[in-house]
Amino acid sequence: MQFIDRLSLPLLLMVTAFIGLAPFVPEPHVWEKLKMLAAGELAKPLDIFDLLMHGTPWVLTIMKLIRIAQVSTKI
Repeated sequence: MQFIDRLSLPLLLMVTAFIGLAPFVPEPHVWEKLKMLAAGELAKPLDIFDLLMHGTPWVLTIMKLIRIAQVSTKI
């Protein structure tokens, strides 16, 4: 949790906006890969790497927001 605590929320939001949503047109890669995962079509190593690369900022941002909520409720 120390790693998550040290991350800057504004920086995470910027990374999520740019890396997590890139490319913006025709649809974000993360959305495309999640649809492929749901359909059972995510099999190529490049597609799996794409999901990890574009999904990691989302996971870290969600973890950071959960951590902020946990800390603020303890006060």
